[in-house]
Amino acid sequence: MKRLAWLGTIGGLALLTALIVAQGWPAILAAFFHAGWPLLLVLPARLLTLMLDTRAWRLLLHPFDPRRAAGPLFLLWVGTVREAVNRLLPVAGVGGEVVGVRLARLRIPDTTALAASVIVEVLLTIIVIYLFCGLGVVLMAHLAAGLGQVWIVGAALLLSLPLPLLAWWLVRYGAPFAWLERWALRLLGPQNRLVLHLDGIRLDACIKRLFGEHGRLARAGGLMLLSYLLGIFETWYALALLGHPVSVPAALAIEALTQATRHASFLVPAGLGVQEAAVLLFSRLAGVGGEVALSLALVKRMRELALGVPALLSWQWVEARRLRADGPVS
Repeated sequence: MKRLAWLGTIGGLALLTALIVAQGWPAILAAFFHAGWPLLLVLPARLLTLMLDTRAWRLLLHPFDPRRAAGPLFLLWVGTVREAVNRLLPVAGVGGEVVGVRLARLRIPDTTALAASVIVEVLLTIIVIYLFCGLGVVLMAHLAAGLGQVWIVGAALLLSLPLPLLAWWLVRYGAPFAWLERWALRLLGPQNRLVLHLDGIRLDACIKRLFGEHGRLARAGGLMLLSYLLGIFETWYALALLGHPVSVPAALAIEALTQATRHASFLVPAGLGVQEAAVLLFSRLAGVGGEVALSLALVKRMRELALGVPALLSWQWVEARRLRADGPVS
């Protein structure tokens, strides 16, 4: 797995370098100088969408945290760390959720309930992503007069749809985690650390409890969709500053198809190179020049680093404090 991560990183860096060389550094720098310091406003704009995502997670946590021990600012920090882990580290898109559960245990010690809320949140997010990306395919097909690249993305979304639907049905009506616990018990033995911490029956019960709260699910899903829709502001605003304004539908199409490509390439660490290539491709389909399109991609990458690196450092600081508090392992 580490070898694949290294290969993905090297390939991503090579692709990113090739894109920059092809478009030319002088033109990219000229676009940045044209935009100036107002580009920094993409940072608070991203924090706003993270606040909406955090609010959605808090809604799912409430049945297990009725006294609201985990406040909004604490969960916003956890959510920022989750995103940073998923976007900047080679964790195949799910490591952030594991880290999020671990950090949330600082305020909510019930690991099973936390895991249930995150699992349901991930399933809701998948549905929202399909809706958002499907809308992007329709809009881009209209803008780009039905070019083949757009329909390839649409076909890929359609063909992959049965997998999340199957996962949703299995988690909603089956007992996958109880089965996983029994399987781990037979494979690893009753004294294994993983088996001792896995309560599959209760985890299935907590998930089913959340699935039974339809109003809560609808509100959480609505907040997630609103977060994605507000996320197009970054694309629209940055392109306006970079000297090539586009319509809101065009910004939505670029953002949605970039998100679809990014999620499909989760095996590439940080989506390095792939995200930039997707932004370049779909921006050009919407009529944006290559140097401006790549500048937009770099704006997105720098925003991820500006928010993600401090989040990762804060996470490591918390983990170091935990290690000191636990004392040396004998």
